[in-house]
Amino acid sequence: MKATDVIADGFGRIREVVHEAVDGVSAQHLNARVDPEANSITWLVWHLTRIQDDHLAAAAGLEQVWLTGGWADRFGLPLPAAATGYGHSARQAGTVRVDSGELLLGYYDEVHEQTLGFVRGLAAADLDRVVDERWNPPVTLGVRLVSVLADDLQHAGQAAYVRGVLERGRGS
Repeated sequence: MKATDVIADGFGRIREVVHEAVDGVSAQHLNARVDPEANSITWLVWHLTRIQDDHLAAAAGLEQVWLTGGWADRFGLPLPAAATGYGHSARQAGTVRVDSGELLLGYYDEVHEQTLGFVRGLAAADLDRVVDERWNPPVTLGVRLVSVLADDLQHAGQAAYVRGVLERGRGS
């Protein structure tokens, strides 16, 4: 199996967890916070998607789906268009709300498709290309992809956990 196939498989697994966390969930539960400082399913999925979109677009030399696909306008968040959720306060996280899971999944799925298109076009040698020199050591594409995978999987798992808590009536 090629390294890029493993990476594509990892992104596919994240997609499965994201859909399991969002499909069929009411807007009330998507936006609910189990305590005033906690992140909602909406914020978790929006954030993991924004990070994936931002980081992979930069690494691939592509435009962010958030902007080119009109998602920033569709979400209509009271945040700068470039916001990804990184460093958000609890108050800022609370402003990320949706009327339905379809909006979250529509954006996520479009980013997922752009990600897979990019990853499937890579050769193993591409993974050694430096994509961020602000770090010591500089970040290679392979490291960036693993970083996004790890972050996304954590947030997707958190969203699934929040859904479970809310469905059991212990946090709404």
